[in-house]
Amino acid sequence: MKVLIINGSPHAKGNTATALNEMIKVFDAEGVESNLVHVGNKVVRGCVACGNCYKTGQCIFKDIVNETAPLFEEADGLVVGTPVYYASANGTTITFLDRLFFSTHFDKTMKVGAGVVIARRAGTTATFDEINKYFTINQMPVVSSQYWNNAFGREPGQAAQDAEGMQTMRTLARNMIFLMKSIALGKENFGLPEKEEHIFTHFIR
Repeated sequence: MKVLIINGSPHAKGNTATALNEMIKVFDAEGVESNLVHVGNKVVRGCVACGNCYKTGQCIFKDIVNETAPLFEEADGLVVGTPVYYASANGTTITFLDRLFFSTHFDKTMKVGAGVVIARRAGTTATFDEINKYFTINQMPVVSSQYWNNAFGREPGQAAQDAEGMQTMRTLARNMIFLMKSIALGKENFGLPEKEEHIFTHFIR
C-alpha cells in the first residue's frame, strides 16, 4: 500500500505538518509506504485551460505538479492537508489540485482520498467539503474519521495540543489503511465497477 501526502501549507513545520505527521506515524507502524510532498512553499501557476495535457499527457508548466503526477498514479490513497486562512484552502493548495487533477488522465477510480484541514478557529468544514470535491468527481472514495478531519492551532506546534484533533488524525489513518486494503481485495476478487461512456452535458441549448 502506498499513500501520497500533500502538505499545502507554506510552513514545513507548521500545524498542517503536525497533523499529517500524526497520520504518518500510523502508516509507518502498519507498514504502509507514505510519500510526503511539500507543495505550499512552491510557486504554482494556475491552470490556463490550454489543453496541452490532452496532447502530451502532462501539464505545460514544468513544475511540482508534473513531478507529483507519477506519485499520484502509483498511490493507493491521497491525503491533502491544507491550512485555512480565509474560510478556504490556501491558494497554492487549490492551484496545485486544479492542475494535478485536470492534467492527469489516468483512472483514479477507487483510489481513496482524505482531506486534512487546519485552522485557528473556523472555516474548516467548508474547506473540508472543498477538498472532498476533487475526490468525488473522480470516483475516489472519501475516508472518514471519528469527526471531520480537522485540527486546531495557530502558532506552530499548537495542533499537537488538540488531543481530539490528533486522535482524529490517527483514526483517519487507520480507516484509510483498512479501506485501501479492502478495495485491493475487492479489485482482486471482483474487479472495478462497470463503467459507462461518460455523458457530457451543459446548459447552452
